Amino acid sequence: MAKKHSTSVPTDRNFCDIAGKFKNNIYGTSKGKIREAVLKRDLNELLSEHFDNKPLRILDVGGGQGQLSLYLAELGHKVILLDISAQMLAIAKERAEAREISSLSFINAPLQQLTELELGQFDLVLCHAVLEWVVDQKAALTILNNCLKPDGVLSLMYFNKSAQRLANMVYGNFDYVSNGLQVKQKVGLSPNQPLESEHVDSWLAELCLCTLSKTGVRCFHDYLRELNKADEQFEELLALELKYNRAEPYASIGRYTHLLLKQDR
Repeated sequence: MAKKHSTSVPTDRNFCDIAGKFKNNIYGTSKGKIREAVLKRDLNELLSEHFDNKPLRILDVGGGQGQLSLYLAELGHKVILLDISAQMLAIAKERAEAREISSLSFINAPLQQLTELELGQFDLVLCHAVLEWVVDQKAALTILNNCLKPDGVLSLMYFNKSAQRLANMVYGNFDYVSNGLQVKQKVGLSPNQPLESEHVDSWLAELCLCTLSKTGVRCFHDYLRELNKADEQFEELLALELKYNRAEPYASIGRYTHLLLKQDR
């Protein structure tokens, strides 16, 4: 997710240059399939248990090629997909047209522009794998919080720096860990600013956002010693991810952390 038109956050990430890589490098892989399955499980339970499956007004911030936006729109919800990447949105639009989905609309804009767009408030706001690409992460959370209706829910998934540290220790990348997980030149899909959970928790507390649920995303996948098993035994791996990823310590060592949050009013 990137700020495109403002100089105040010049290093936020825009994926226009590598939009085509996501289908093969993210969405089409075992790690992408696990991520999508976990998010759908969590959201389905939220829709049923918290919202009684009523039609919702939903905002998907940085939703990219629209996997979850399309899914939620097909369930009967009104969804706005906002993304900084015109290329990503073009792919999402093509998919919506192919599936004849009319309850999904698209806005090409950065997260920060939500304060100017006057879209109103939403029952559910999604922000998945976006915060780690944003420079002012605390300000971004404030913007997202302001988009919620009084009884609304924020679905937040962020790249977990503790899990990144643990995985690199398992891989034996001791110098990288000693250097604070910093490299001279970032690779295309390496997050700019992975988040420490204690920082996120502190910011959420300041915003009076309380946690309805916490899930680790890819608690086991990223620590496999035999990487081929992620594909060869995918269904078994996915079943175990879904079984344990809300229990500690596994929930805190997932490569991503997924939180469902509501205002503590």
